[in-house]
Amino acid sequence: MNQPPRWTDDQLDAGIQKAKALFRKERLEEPAEAYDRAFKRYEENIQRLLDLTHGLTRLDEKIVEVLTAPPLLEAFRYLAGPPISEDDLAVLAEVSLSGSAIRKNPETRMRVLSIVRSTLDRHRFPWTAEGREPTEQERNAAVVASSALLAVSRVGTDRRNQGKERQELAVQEALISRKWVLVPRRKVLTISLTPSPGEFCRESLLGSEKADFLIGLRDRRVMAVECKVSNSYVNSVKRLNREAAGKAATWLKGFGDQNVVPAGILSGVFKLHNVKEAQERGLTIFWAHDLDHLLNWIDSPP
Repeated sequence: MNQPPRWTDDQLDAGIQKAKALFRKERLEEPAEAYDRAFKRYEENIQRLLDLTHGLTRLDEKIVEVLTAPPLLEAFRYLAGPPISEDDLAVLAEVSLSGSAIRKNPETRMRVLSIVRSTLDRHRFPWTAEGREPTEQERNAAVVASSALLAVSRVGTDRRNQGKERQELAVQEALISRKWVLVPRRKVLTISLTPSPGEFCRESLLGSEKADFLIGLRDRRVMAVECKVSNSYVNSVKRLNREAAGKAATWLKGFGDQNVVPAGILSGVFKLHNVKEAQERGLTIFWAHDLDHLLNWIDSPP
């Protein structure tokens, strides 16, 4: 039974530096078109919200239209300073934000309105405190500031999602190129339910935690893979040490190291001591820019 690779500090640092260099290259070459598109889209939505509500002075009258139109609801959540996520808004108001609940229950929509109104960003919307409509200058400033806030949030979310999607697709294509067979996703409560040797599946439940990939190794163990993309050192702690290494500990405790090999495939920005800590907690480290190390290890004879 082959033991999973454990890398030296120098080897880990080499991977970290390469991943960071690729991250910097990608960001520096990234076009501004995505931000521009998002800004224009949100600018239209903010303008529409202000037109409909007469500069937020008639929110009460128009609240049903605002809360039941997704673009307006998103703009409405960003009236708060800081903005409120849809999940947080539902929890804070203790209501459902479904269209039927909003239309049928006046108390529901008034509670939602009360939450946002109490957290309204007075820097962007100073006229609301005086109960008047905005001047043209105030309105223009509010539209620009709010559109930028929404656009930055959207581009950041898209970056994270697209980075992870690209990484997962690269892993899938690499496995298929080595003749590993993609099989349906599954819920694995006992080790007998994992993919057979030479097979792999995408996001599946292993015990109580989901893995991005489950790979059936030649020696009948299963490799549980987490794909992690980090855009900052702070973010890396959550992605790697709390999430991936945390799951590794859970899988090892539940199934034992004779049955499961937890692994993390990393790209982006990481600190050496965080990667070392994850490795020490049982997570086998591979890099998205060097998937040959992963493929060569899983293809090695038992």
